[in-house]
Amino acid sequence: MANLIDTVMILLILTNFALLGSSLLGMCINIAAFQGILIGVLPFLTGSGPVLAETAAMAIGTMALKGFVFPWLMFRAIRDTNVKREMEPFVGYSTSLMFGVAALVGSLWLAGHLVLPAGARGLTGASLIMPASFFTIMAGLFLIIARKKAITQVLGYLVMENGIYVFGASIVMERPWLVELGVLLDVFVAVFTMGIVIFYINREFDSIDASRLAHLRDWRRTRGASSTGV
Repeated sequence: MANLIDTVMILLILTNFALLGSSLLGMCINIAAFQGILIGVLPFLTGSGPVLAETAAMAIGTMALKGFVFPWLMFRAIRDTNVKREMEPFVGYSTSLMFGVAALVGSLWLAGHLVLPAGARGLTGASLIMPASFFTIMAGLFLIIARKKAITQVLGYLVMENGIYVFGASIVMERPWLVELGVLLDVFVAVFTMGIVIFYINREFDSIDASRLAHLRDWRRTRGASSTGV
């Protein structure tokens, strides 16, 4: 079982590198959907006894939302905005991949020095679950900060939550589905809120480049100066 968990974690790490190095929004959405399905199987792998009904329901719900519903919303957003690529990110893709390597090394170091509670679920023999969770959180945060398109930033938020989900599934011993359900509901609300924001950004600016919001400040300053006759 530990080998199977490590295999899933290796795939998770590879998907993070693919997200950091890809400019195609459609591909990034598909990769994030694959991540959602990957982490959805973790509750079946980390438990030491029979799978509880609520755990199975949570896993299936996670795979449904992250693997199908959220990607569908994202594809609808890029179709409505007619944006296919992240052309000019704040941080280039080669630099992003180098950050990924550094973040993975840092995650391995951090996992090796982290003191975990006795009897933590899913950690026996699985050496990559903690580094993969930390790396996924870092990759998600980096996507939020280093990309301009609002859709890519939403994807970064989802990736970051995937890392939190993996971390929670690996160490929470009693009723983990309660914690995971709370986090998932937060993400569900956040994705719909961000979808509304993307719609209004595109309507006002004819673009979903979040960096253009800075022009609002300049516009107000210019307007104030003209009204005072300066």
